[in-house]
Amino acid sequence: MSTAKQVLTPLAMAILELLHEKPMHPYEMTQLMRHRRVDYRVKLRPGSLYHTVERLEGQGFIEVVDTQRQGRRPERTVYAMTEQGRDTFADQARDMIATPAQEYPQYPVALSAASELDQHDVMDQLRMRAINLRARIAADEVVIEQVLKEDLPTMYWIEHAFTHHQRKSELDWTEQLIADLESGRITWPDEQKPDQLPHLSIVDEKERSDGKTA
Repeated sequence: MSTAKQVLTPLAMAILELLHEKPMHPYEMTQLMRHRRVDYRVKLRPGSLYHTVERLEGQGFIEVVDTQRQGRRPERTVYAMTEQGRDTFADQARDMIATPAQEYPQYPVALSAASELDQHDVMDQLRMRAINLRARIAADEVVIEQVLKEDLPTMYWIEHAFTHHQRKSELDWTEQLIADLESGRITWPDEQKPDQLPHLSIVDEKERSDGKTA
C-alpha cells in the first residue's frame, strides 16, 4: 500500500536546513534564524518552532542525540536529522524549485477591492505602499552589503537576492500604476458597474469547448 506524500511546512524546511550543518537544540535554531533573517521569509512565532520540532521528531525526520545543561539553565535537547528527514527534505526542495506554487498574496486581493473605494483614498494608500517598499528595499540592501563584505557564497543568501528583486519589481509596478492613475491613462470606474464582467476562467472555456466537440 502506498503512503501519502508528506509535505513539510516552510518552518519545517528551515529547521531541516539548519540541521544539515550540525545537531542543534531549538533555542540555537531560533537564534540562528533571527541572525540570518530567516524569519523574513518564514513565519517564526513564539512556540511555533518548538511545536514544529516535536512534530518532525514524531514523523521520524529528526531524532534526539544529546541533552545539554549549562549552570542553572533548563536542560536543552539536541536534535539531528535522520536519513528519512534528509531524503524528505531533498525531495521537497526539488519539487519547490521545479514547480511554481499557487500562492495567495494579499496585494492582488487589495487591488481587486480598490475599485470599491474612493480613488483619492486608494492613491494615498498606493503612495504609502511605495514608501514602505522603498524602506524594505533599503533594509535588504544593508543585508546584502553585509554578506558581500563577509564574502559569503551567493547560494547561501540567494533567497535574500530573490526577495530584493521581487520587492524592486513590485515597487516599479506600483509606481507605474500611480503614474497611470494620475495621468488618466488608467481611468477610475464609474459607480455603475458593467452588466457583465469579463469571463477569465480557462478551465470553464475548456469545458465549453469540450462540450461542443462531444
